[in-house]
Amino acid sequence: MKFVAISCKAGDIMSLKELTALVKTERISRREFVQLSIAAGVSAAAGLSSFAKILRAAPKRGGYFRAAIGHGSTTDMLDPATWNNSFDGDLGQGIYGNTLLAINLKNDAVADLVESYEGTSGLKVWVFRLRKGITFHNGKSLTAEDVVASFNHHRGSNSKSVVKSLLTNIDSITADGKYSVVFTLKNGYADFPFTVTDYHLPILPSKDGVADWQNGIGTGPFMLEAFESGVRIKAKRNPNYHADVFFDEVEALSIVDVTARTNALLAGEVDYIDRCDLKTVALLEKVPEVEVDSTTGFAHYVAPMNVTQAPFDNVDVRTALKWAIDRQEIVDKVLLGHGRPGNDDPIAPTLKFATNPQPVFSYDPDKARYHLKRAGFSTLKIDLSTAEAAFSGAIDTAVLMKAQAKSAGIEINVIREADDSYGDSVWMKKPWCMSYWFGRPAVDLTMSLSYAADAAWNDTFWKNPRFNELLIQARAETDEATRASMYSEMQQILHDDGGVIVLMFNDYVTAHSARVAHGSLNCNYDHDGGKMYSRWWLA
Repeated sequence: MKFVAISCKAGDIMSLKELTALVKTERISRREFVQLSIAAGVSAAAGLSSFAKILRAAPKRGGYFRAAIGHGSTTDMLDPATWNNSFDGDLGQGIYGNTLLAINLKNDAVADLVESYEGTSGLKVWVFRLRKGITFHNGKSLTAEDVVASFNHHRGSNSKSVVKSLLTNIDSITADGKYSVVFTLKNGYADFPFTVTDYHLPILPSKDGVADWQNGIGTGPFMLEAFESGVRIKAKRNPNYHADVFFDEVEALSIVDVTARTNALLAGEVDYIDRCDLKTVALLEKVPEVEVDSTTGFAHYVAPMNVTQAPFDNVDVRTALKWAIDRQEIVDKVLLGHGRPGNDDPIAPTLKFATNPQPVFSYDPDKARYHLKRAGFSTLKIDLSTAEAAFSGAIDTAVLMKAQAKSAGIEINVIREADDSYGDSVWMKKPWCMSYWFGRPAVDLTMSLSYAADAAWNDTFWKNPRFNELLIQARAETDEATRASMYSEMQQILHDDGGVIVLMFNDYVTAHSARVAHGSLNCNYDHDGGKMYSRWWLA
């Protein structure tokens, strides 16, 4: 760092605000700062402390950032249509890719690759005007044709994309000139801007009208150097990026075991870990070289039941299980203050249009036995698959559920599954298991992605005609009161009839080296909304 000497005439006292500005612009040395702070009435010790804090808070370029991620699978691919965890999910929004719009700190959809956007014709036509001068990592200029190809990659009749259900309302996508894209919808859709922020929808270069995902080329803040499925992602800073980026290089390592992740951070082998072990996070907070962040967002831990398989095909069995679980005890013992109980409504209380369906499912063995009897059972024995890959504390949660349900005549057989194959062989494969959701910043996105009849990630395999009818109607409803009523009914239907047990809303608890700094954190998704690679810096 270079310093420029600052002269100060006798009696010419600078304010602390002015001194802070000089430090941030690297125009004053530590010695000069302390001397001028003393002149302003601040002690030498306080001046030194202030200098260090200001210097740390000022973003600067350089360094190698290494993150240990608690997800990852040997089946991970560069194809964004397949992304299903936070290891590969960061690729499209924080490493090599960009979406048309992004989510900001206020959970609004704001411009990223576009200059402006607007909805017309009763919100059935959405026009996105691209930024000019954006280039892909291979030097190709971003055009409307790339946007069309990128979205069509998920929409084709043969597409297996996990977000295909989010895009079924699109009737056509066309390029209107080189820098304008027109989305024509089948029905008006007020939340369509939120749809295009999904991390599965980075804009990829078009090759002969088809999105080229195989080469890992995007418009993002980093250029991909290595991608090893379920092992690591390595990338270097894009010198032509359209916004500030501070790290020279970044690396994401898949370390599913929480103890191994924690040890890697303490040993200085990585700079960041997600999904901290909440049982030991208090000890981690005492380590001087480590800082812990806890962010409240929309994330929730769930126990989805496949409603097409017995005994979960009986709504009374499902309801019995909902009453047989003491969620508050689970929150107290597993989340240790970093969350709140769920009520089988996946919409976070902080979201617009969120409700609290009644009755609130709390621990009541008598009500559980009542519904079990209605289902034709006096007792019930069922398997519950779990692993820490589902979420940190998933095994402890299952053990607690087993003990709680016993009073209702329900015997839960806890099956500990392998971490490294959980996403491929357990989730959406076993009738009852543990899982997690990041949540989404709009009600429609959560419902469309997870509970719509045709959703690829409908892990309860639940189909309710009234729910799906309301889902389509609410998208086009412009009267907020009517729309609120529709979303309220949908949440009640899911609460009463659905196959998901929303155990708890969890905070994102992460830790990083004290040599890493960041500003305010996004809460829409883990890893600072997937943006930590592009927004953080070395202090």
